[in-house]
Amino acid sequence: MRLFGYARVSTSQQSLDIQIKGLKEAGVKASRIFTDKASGSSTDRKGLDLLRMKVEEGDVILVKKLDRLGRDTADMIQLIKEFDAQGVAVRFIDDGISTDGEMGKMVVTILSAVAQAERRRILERTNEGRQEARLKGIRFGRKRIIDRNSVLALHQQGTGATDIARRLSIARSTVYKILEDESRVNLSKI
Repeated sequence: MRLFGYARVSTSQQSLDIQIKGLKEAGVKASRIFTDKASGSSTDRKGLDLLRMKVEEGDVILVKKLDRLGRDTADMIQLIKEFDAQGVAVRFIDDGISTDGEMGKMVVTILSAVAQAERRRILERTNEGRQEARLKGIRFGRKRIIDRNSVLALHQQGTGATDIARRLSIARSTVYKILEDESRVNLSKI
């Protein structure tokens, strides 16, 4: 029996270090750890593809967490079936589950479905929160740049600071700061 490890992160900003450390602590040699840095929804997983080619009957694949192996429940089930047909067991370290035996396969399938449902719920709640925030006037993205020239032009037309702030959707203190800065510049020219 040979131990192999598989680790995956969803984005290039995430680190594989914790997963790799856990796999090594569980007894997997560094040369037998396969990794992917891509979205779970991406079908391009070179590390997993290489692992599939390397394992043989009697081998065991260790994965830190259940959600690190497959993109979704269907993908997880397909991978488990594939490894099972080869006589390869998959064990999930943090979850304490293994695909050894029928009960293990069933538990993995159920937990995978639960994990997928939880990901969907999190996505729904995130989207609902964004919509609610937008309705409350909260803006997303980069802070907009204040057009100093518009503030100065309105001021020269005789518009007061409160009206300028309202028209340009900026704070009144920002209007005063721009006007103060401009008067300093004009004074320094004298």
